[in-house]
Amino acid sequence: MTDVEHIEPLDRSNVDLPESDHAAVSSGPQHDEDKPISFVRWFAELLLMVALAFALAAAIRTWVVQPYVIPSGSMIPTIELQDRVIANKFIYHFTEPKRGDIVVLDDPTGSVDTLIKRVVGLGGETVDILDGKVLIDGEVLDEPYTHGLPTEPMTLEMPYHIPEGSVWLMGDYRTNSADSRVFGAVPLSEVKGRAIFRFWPIDRIGTME
Repeated sequence: MTDVEHIEPLDRSNVDLPESDHAAVSSGPQHDEDKPISFVRWFAELLLMVALAFALAAAIRTWVVQPYVIPSGSMIPTIELQDRVIANKFIYHFTEPKRGDIVVLDDPTGSVDTLIKRVVGLGGETVDILDGKVLIDGEVLDEPYTHGLPTEPMTLEMPYHIPEGSVWLMGDYRTNSADSRVFGAVPLSEVKGRAIFRFWPIDRIGTME
């Protein structure tokens, strides 16, 4: 009868293993102790992020777009009193205002902070007002946005030659608008941007015409 060798199960605890084998049967990965987050560092990073957010917002308002609340009714019915509009503030760094553009500017009279008017005349042109109509270089200007309201002279003597590098601005509500008929042509450097979008009230949201 053939002898069968009986094999005992290997008890690894009693076996001397090489150094590398000990490492292989280690109980598990070793974890570094969690390092506490420095409150001072966290607070400093928070302040930096807030400062950057404010700087970005200020840069956008200064150079890109800015919201405005319309302070007067001089553009009715195109723009109503207290409408909210957004003005593109970088467009005139690349091009000059065109006739028909609706622009925002600081009030030359100081009555309010900001005015919003329509570009009616361009530099080098001569504007005149006759029989309730606006004439540019002797030609009657088609102005459907006034809805038939007459245009009358105000403070300035007409006709008026618009200097180069300036624009003649008027409100659409011609019988209730203090505009270039009062303070004259406005240098292009004082035009802050072009009104492009009305975002309030909700029922009149849309692009500016």
